[in-house]
Amino acid sequence: MITALDHFTLICPDIDTGVTAYENLLGRRADWRSEDGTNGTATALFRTANTTLEIMAPRGDGPIGDRLRVILADTGPGLASLAFATGDLDEAHRLLGRRGLAPSEITSGTSENPAGRRLDWRRFRCDDGATAEIRTFVITDRSSVMPVVEAGPGAVTSLDHLVISTPNPDRAAALYGARLGLRFALDRQAEQWNTRFLFFRVGGLTVEVVSRLDASGDPAGADRFFGLTWAVDDIQVARERLAAHGLDVSAVRTGRKPGSEVFTLRDGHLGVPTLFIAHGPG
Repeated sequence: MITALDHFTLICPDIDTGVTAYENLLGRRADWRSEDGTNGTATALFRTANTTLEIMAPRGDGPIGDRLRVILADTGPGLASLAFATGDLDEAHRLLGRRGLAPSEITSGTSENPAGRRLDWRRFRCDDGATAEIRTFVITDRSSVMPVVEAGPGAVTSLDHLVISTPNPDRAAALYGARLGLRFALDRQAEQWNTRFLFFRVGGLTVEVVSRLDASGDPAGADRFFGLTWAVDDIQVARERLAAHGLDVSAVRTGRKPGSEVFTLRDGHLGVPTLFIAHGPG
């Protein structure tokens, strides 16, 4: 039913600042820019091999822009929502309703860029309470509309994983595995990191849900976006590229997955903890 993570959204106060930050971070140009004067927003899309990053900011007057300003004043910039792709939106709506996600009515939308190209979609939103306050949409698959553009050396090729923090891992297992139907690939407790890891695979990336083993919080509390790990082909070239932009990057170190190498980006990510990873052969 769900085939991929169509896109995920990062909100920030100013679209031009956000685009510049992520062109530097990803080593890619934005694939799509548009403005919606009715809703008071500006949007940019960055396409990778397995998903799309959407950056959204208020621009002018409008109900969505006004709501974004309130959220940004409260929490600052950061990740805001997920949108999973499906090839059959009507069937997904029916099935997720039966699974208790209380989907909204299906709505249609369109975006037009300055060159006059249109991007059309249909989507619905799952109830926030049913998704532990992670804003979750299901949308018609748009992957064929924006082909992946080749980027330069050290550029991000894809999203390796997106991390969500939860006070209730069993609830998350039911949500992402049983209700949304993502492939439940791993459930591991790592005492050395005081963490339980749940891995859900979809469309060539991982939704990683983490919880602390010694957590004493409310198990009915909300889940939170935690961070992103971007995949690159050459970890050293990627680090040098970011350092050349004046960004604060850690040294390259051995990753947790055998054969992998990683480094941390400490700034320039608009409030999203960010890791880069390169996987070894095999």
